Amino acid sequence: MLSPESAAAVAAPPTMLSADLDDLGVTFGPDGGTLRVWSGSADEIELVVFDDTDLDWITESLPLELGAGGVWSVTTSLLRAGTRYAIRVDGPLRDGNTFNRRTLLLEPYSRGLASAGFEDWRSVAVDGSFDWGSVGKPRVPLDRTIIYEGHLKGLSKRHPGVPPALHGTYAGLAHPAMIEHFLSLGVTSIELLPVHAFATEPRLLQHGLTNYWGYNTLSFFSPHGAYATAESRRQGPEAILREFKGMVKLLHAAGLEVILDVVYNHTSEEGLGGPRSSLRGIDNRNYYRQHDDGAYIDVTGCGNSVDTATDAASRLILDSLRYWANDLQVDGFRFDLAATLGRDARHEFTPEHPLLRAIVDDPVLAGGKMIAEPWDVGMGGWQTGNFGDGWSEWNDRYRDRVRNFWLSDVDYARRASTAPVGIGGFATRLAGSSNTFSLERGPLASVNFVTAHDGFTLRDLVSYDVKHNLGNGEHNRDGADTNRSFNHGAEGPTDDEWILATRRKAMRNLLGTLLLSAGIPMLTAGDEFGRSQRGNNNAYCHDSALTWLAWDHAPWQRDLAAHVRQLIRLREENPALRPIRFARLGEHTPSASVMEWYDENGETMSIDRWTNPSHRTLQYVAASTPELEDFNRILLMVHGNERPIDVTLPEIDGVSRYVSLWSSADESPSDVQSEHAPGTVIPLMGTSMHLFRVE
Repeated sequence: MLSPESAAAVAAPPTMLSADLDDLGVTFGPDGGTLRVWSGSADEIELVVFDDTDLDWITESLPLELGAGGVWSVTTSLLRAGTRYAIRVDGPLRDGNTFNRRTLLLEPYSRGLASAGFEDWRSVAVDGSFDWGSVGKPRVPLDRTIIYEGHLKGLSKRHPGVPPALHGTYAGLAHPAMIEHFLSLGVTSIELLPVHAFATEPRLLQHGLTNYWGYNTLSFFSPHGAYATAESRRQGPEAILREFKGMVKLLHAAGLEVILDVVYNHTSEEGLGGPRSSLRGIDNRNYYRQHDDGAYIDVTGCGNSVDTATDAASRLILDSLRYWANDLQVDGFRFDLAATLGRDARHEFTPEHPLLRAIVDDPVLAGGKMIAEPWDVGMGGWQTGNFGDGWSEWNDRYRDRVRNFWLSDVDYARRASTAPVGIGGFATRLAGSSNTFSLERGPLASVNFVTAHDGFTLRDLVSYDVKHNLGNGEHNRDGADTNRSFNHGAEGPTDDEWILATRRKAMRNLLGTLLLSAGIPMLTAGDEFGRSQRGNNNAYCHDSALTWLAWDHAPWQRDLAAHVRQLIRLREENPALRPIRFARLGEHTPSASVMEWYDENGETMSIDRWTNPSHRTLQYVAASTPELEDFNRILLMVHGNERPIDVTLPEIDGVSRYVSLWSSADESPSDVQSEHAPGTVIPLMGTSMHLFRVE
């Protein structure tokens, strides 16, 4: 139980919400624009205004005055929509700060950016008006959510149905051809890799490469200009912002949500000695985590870590989220290295960090999807399962167990005659990872994934034993070494039809597991077609055909996509597959799924069958406990070794038949729903799954 003092601290609003920190950035009023900038260490801040066309021509400089709470401000008619501006900040060169009064800095709340050359940017004041009409957020319930993670440019760059002028753009993503694909799959929520304005690291440019993924944020408020059409870029930041909003509006009109992968844990300023573009020059000590001597505490592996133990840094992040969720109508966020955001003044993670609580409790963000990547690279950085109420988390334990079961365990069994473990751990993941997420948070705290942008694609996962990253310019040292992959007998491309068929079935097993598990499934764009990156498991620096989706598909790829469509439809039709809560023993829990487990003989699973690596077969029966939908019950057969087996359907009180819905053994999904009586023997081929509706 919390002490009265602790309870009061929890109940009190975090100091980051002080009114002193309201309305930072540029706001417009009858006397022109007001600029408000926070710095707790500066001695002087100056607004610098530029010519509309020559970004090196300073037309005016005005001092800002210090007010309450460390906020500096100025009101001037020079600030209007379209004004190009920067700030210059001076202060003492001590206490971890790096002031330089000659450096032109981006104002942190800039809604638009203009490039004045390499590592040289100007802020742009924008009006931001937009007609949303009657289109609102889809508000897809978590239990019906199916996330489709992809790169904004890569999704539409090569789509033949998208006009060339729109390829790889915000407008291209919302083109009817792309929307048709999303809707035909049945996904509900498009999760985009970073679209905040970002920069490429100098070391990549030296190798002729680029930061394609975008995890190197330049501005927390400006959409990345390079993703806009040439026409919008020509018109400037206001048009870029309109194009982004137009994309969101069209996707919403189609019932599709937009989730942004956001990088608040570090910035593109890198380590000390890197670019000084904004926060470092404004108040280095208060924006970045440091030792007493000014050396950075880097828990992100990217050179710096934003210090969310300070009010200003936390408020900057919260205000950015509010802007994207309200002004730009974004539906949710996936927080890169979210453990960094939850580190306190001692640099230790706490799930009750004021920023983490503010994000899920803030009324402006209410109803949004908040998804944590629950780790970073610092001490105590792995926090899967430890975030608080209101958060969902990427479940790396799910990813690893599912890959092990269908891939590395099978590889091991080929060499050692039996798999290393039984089926129990896999079953726990299938049923919602109750050993990772608390009873109170339930299965929807888990975002299940088998692949993501980071790592092997699905096809490469079943085609390569090791990474092939030489093209990244780091001598194959980058990228994960432990992939839990299995090439099934040949490394990479092969003409061996048996190997190819086995790989295709492995992909169907992985997709079937993902889309039939309790929790929130996340599908990586292109996996529905078996996209390959030729064994590169860290393709962050390739803006090329290697990473863009291809849309010309072989028959087997079209068959795989048909399996994905059928699995998503079956998930929607069978609420027993998507429980909202964990069932409680001996209690009736609304919107849960009551689970029963049987072996291949139709008998209740014994302890030995759970743990014995020679017995990797189970029948999983899940029955819904209706609250909002009709009663539903399914049976899923899982067979985890390469020897065929006969499985007897269990005899359950009140059950008269089992209706076949889907099998991973089929190259093409079948529409035939055959019926089988309890006690019927169903042959399963090696390493396969079979789904039934129980009636």
